[in-house]
Amino acid sequence: MRQSDPAQRVRIVNIRDNIIARIAEAEREGWLGEVEGLQTSLAGANEKLSQIDRRAPRTVDLPMPPPSTTNPRSQMSVAGERVRP
Repeated sequence: MRQSDPAQRVRIVNIRDNIIARIAEAEREGWLGEVEGLQTSLAGANEKLSQIDRRAPRTVDLPMPPPSTTNPRSQMSVAGERVRP
């Protein structure tokens, strides 16, 4: 199955909302076959949204580590000269 593009999420939400409205109309009108087909389409739209949400990048806030005394770069001056302790 082809992966859904995260940039298309808003479009898929709009499609899903339209399908929900069409299901309500079909139920009011008694179009039972139409309801069944639309429920299948709704399941597909919901699955695409789930795929996008699972693939969404997650950010992790990592604190900065303290300066290391074993790192030779941490013992250099701004000009690149070694600093004597």
